[in-house]
Parts: sequence; C-alpha cells; structure tokens
Amino acid sequence: MFYREIIDKLKDWAVRDNRKPLVLRGSRQVGKTTAVEMFAKEFDQHISLNLEKEEERKIFETSYPFQDLLMALFFYAGKERHLGRTLIFIDEIQNAPKAIALLRYFKEEAGDLFVIAAGSLLETIMDRKISYPVGRVEYMVMHPVSFREFLAATGETQSLDLLKSDEVPAFAHPHLMRQFKKYLTIGGMPQVVEQYIRNNDLTALQPIYASLLISYIEDVEKYAPSSSQVQYIRHILNTAFEVAGSRITIENFGGSSYKFREMKEAFTTLEKTLLFQLVYPTTDITIPALPKLTLKPRLHALDTGMINYSTNMVKDILSTEDIADVYRGRIAEHITGQELMAMSNSIMNKLRFWVREKKQSSAEVDYLYQYNSKLIPIEVKSGAIGKLRSLHQFMDHAPHKLAVRVWQGPYSVEKAKTIAGTEFTLLNLPFYLVHRIERELDKINE
Repeated sequence: MFYREIIDKLKDWAVRDNRKPLVLRGSRQVGKTTAVEMFAKEFDQHISLNLEKEEERKIFETSYPFQDLLMALFFYAGKERHLGRTLIFIDEIQNAPKAIALLRYFKEEAGDLFVIAAGSLLETIMDRKISYPVGRVEYMVMHPVSFREFLAATGETQSLDLLKSDEVPAFAHPHLMRQFKKYLTIGGMPQVVEQYIRNNDLTALQPIYASLLISYIEDVEKYAPSSSQVQYIRHILNTAFEVAGSRITIENFGGSSYKFREMKEAFTTLEKTLLFQLVYPTTDITIPALPKLTLKPRLHALDTGMINYSTNMVKDILSTEDIADVYRGRIAEHITGQELMAMSNSIMNKLRFWVREKKQSSAEVDYLYQYNSKLIPIEVKSGAIGKLRSLHQFMDHAPHKLAVRVWQGPYSVEKAKTIAGTEFTLLNLPFYLVHRIERELDKINE
C-alpha cells in the first residue's frame, strides 16, 4: 500500500486531544485525495466534498451562521450530525477562500468532528488577502512514495521486514540495492508506480511521466498570481527537471533572457506548489544553519523519476554498476534528498547543504542533517574515504566527531581521519537505509 506512512500519521492526528483541523499539503498527483479516502474507513461515517464542484462550493459561500452551515453540510451529504465519529474531507479548498477562513470554527465550535482540507494549489494563495486561520489549523505535508512504501506496493514484504530489523543482515545487501536501484529509476509518483506494478515494463512509463509534466504545465495559469508570470513559470517547468539536482543561476535561468526578479518570483510560486525547492547553502557548522542567500542554490525537484525521464537517464542507470556514478552523482544525491524529505511530514522540514568558499579553495558537502544539537555532514559518494575531501574540511572545523557517507556499499561504522589528521567516526549507510539515519546515529553515539 502506497499510503501506509501518511495514514499512520493521520491516525496519530486523530487520537490527539488537542487536535485541530488538518491542512494536508502536497504537490499535484502525490495521492492526497486517495490517502484520505483510505483513512476515512477508520470512521463511522465521512463526508467528502470537492470544491471544484459549484454546488459543493456554494455550501461555504452562503452567509450562514456556522451552526447552520454545519446543518446544511450534513443535509447535503445525507448524514446525521451525531451518528458516531465523522470525518469531513474538503478537497480543492483553494477554490473557496471563505471555506479556508471557516476552518477555525470547526475547532472552536465543532471539536467532535474530524476535518481534513487539501488542495493541490492551496500553497499558491497563502499570501493573498484572505482570512487564513493562523494558529487554529495544523499542517501535514505529503511526499511522493518513499522506498519503504515502494517495497510494500511491489510485494517486497520480506525486504520491508528486513529494513525494520535491528540490523539488516549482510546477505540481504545485494537484493536491497537492486530494489533501491529500481526505485531510483522509477521514482515515487503513485501513477508511475501503479503502472509499473501493472505491467512490469519500464518503457510503458514514458507516457505517464509525459502526462504528469504536461498536467503541471497546463496548470500554469492556476499557479501564476499574475498573467505576466505565466511565461516565466512555463519556462521553468519546461526546463527545471533537466537541471534539478545541480546548483543553478536564477537570472537567465535555463538559457533565458529573464531577469533575476522575474525568475525569483516564479520560483517562489512553484516552491509553494511543492514541485520544486530552492536549497540554499550554509557556511555554518553549528546550529542554526542559516542559508546564504547570496550564493547559488541547488534545485531540488519533487521526484527523481521525473528527472530521469526529462534527462533520458533511465538506460544509464540500468547499465551502471554504481548509481553514485550516474550523471556526475546528481541522481544519487537527489534520491538521497528525496528520502531525507520523506522522513518528516512537517512543513518545516527543509534540505540544506554546506559550502566553504575561499579563494583558491572550495568545498561542498551534499547535505546537513540536524541530529540533536549537531549538524551532521552527509556525503553521497562511492570509493575510498580519502576522496571525501569536502567532508574532511567540514570535520576539521566541526565541534563533534560524527559524519555520514551514503553509498552503494554495505553498512559499516569505521574510525576515520581527515587529511589534516582530525579523527572522526564515519557511518557508512547504504542508500536503502537513509530513512534510518537517526536510529543509526543513536547507536554509535551511545
């Protein structure tokens, strides 16, 4: 089942005493509606509304007192108000700004009801002049299918059980890496994974990727806050997946003549749709790791499979021995970031990486992970420890002795030394264990 992890989080939300109406955020096509419909089976009854439909949108646009609105809502759905636990799901809520404002009253005047709102374009209206119920709703972000969900969906239950064990046995490493390579190739978009499960044919996935990309481009008018931004956003959508995973220059992005301000506003809009994230570097080695907005950001896309499709990388991935070698390491780095993002459903979860830029010398560590009060460097690499020069430079200045390498090799923990002689502990995590980074750091930090 694709949505096991998000449904578990929804169950946790439902049993909390201080529960507030939940806004489920996420990009188009990640399965928000399907996940909530599956979760609805936990309730005695549920009401599902789609505010793209005029008759359902009008329920919220009429100037009823809130209690009368509730009566109208239950009447429309043919449900009884106090017949057991009731889940109300308001989909595409961005189509009725008044409905967004009314979410606060579900907490204040109808706390017995369980309310979830979702909308693929909800993020794009958050800065507009609407009465948003700040502090009276809570948020959860839904990501593409994670590796563990991919294993569950493809029937790899034994592999999934092994990933849950205290120590993954060495004999399972080759098989788990083959499965991860398959996941890396396909990505985590539910439509794509469903098609693969149905046909077990990678070539049949191309039309699905194309359809997804076209649907994003066709939605430009909905994303853009003004008509002048339409061309900028369309240009980014036609170009960005091809350069995702690398650091970009915002001005003249993708070979255009567009200025910094035009491109930055367009990227900001697309970040709200959760299709892309501009990951700015930090030069800090302790928290807080503040982003250096004057330096070039790295472009992180919603899904690695979309990058593979846009760059025609599928054959290269399938034919390589070490996935960290494909596309100068960008694909391996990107899927690692995707797995790190999937670890948390918080809207505050952001990727970050470290740079040290000096004259005649530069260094770049792929990711930073906040572990307790420490910033742990993560390098996505193959090969010997001695080649991890950027990680060495970080460890030469870090106030702790922990570092992580994500690679295709087996799990191990080793004592290492930088070129300058600084000793540290290196946790070698195979790609399929990225989601266990906290757990594994706990082991070696005891």
